[in-house]
Amino acid sequence: MEQYIQGLAYVVGDAVDTDQIIPAEHLVYSLKRPDERRMYGRFAMSGVPKAEQGLPFGNIPFTAPEAYHSRFTFIVGGTNFGCGSSREHAPFALTEAGARVVIAESYARIFFRNTVDGGFVIPFESEVRLITRIRTGDSLALDTTRAHLTNHTTSEVFLLRPLGDVADILKAGNVFNYARQAGLIPARP
Repeated sequence: MEQYIQGLAYVVGDAVDTDQIIPAEHLVYSLKRPDERRMYGRFAMSGVPKAEQGLPFGNIPFTAPEAYHSRFTFIVGGTNFGCGSSREHAPFALTEAGARVVIAESYARIFFRNTVDGGFVIPFESEVRLITRIRTGDSLALDTTRAHLTNHTTSEVFLLRPLGDVADILKAGNVFNYARQAGLIPARP
């Protein structure tokens, strides 16, 4: 896990579920074959309703048509991000699309654990309702160690909740690497 991450924000609302993150119709692709796994990036966030709740989301697609990687590094959500099914495909799709960080007010616990345990996007929590303070396309910078988020577009700085114990898993790359490094399971031969 890098200490400093910079990029553009993609803002969504509350209760973004795993079917919105990667619609079930796109779960037919192999996670192992590179020619198919990239399709998860292409369809990441494709189920999110556009311009919902009067918030300034607009109709900007997360991944441009015919593209496999998004220009957005950060996803900023409201409450209960990742609710719905327990599929690991959702955080995988975000990572495959090039997202590096999700910042939300709260997460569905299974999504949060899948994200951490799989070493996918970094899940930070905010006590401030950022979806009303950050707009899609804003330029953000995050110090992951200090949990400081800077919106360079508006010059606002936000203090996020520290990652706590999950930071060690994210630094190791995933829960299995962490367990090997901690001596909890045998190292691979």
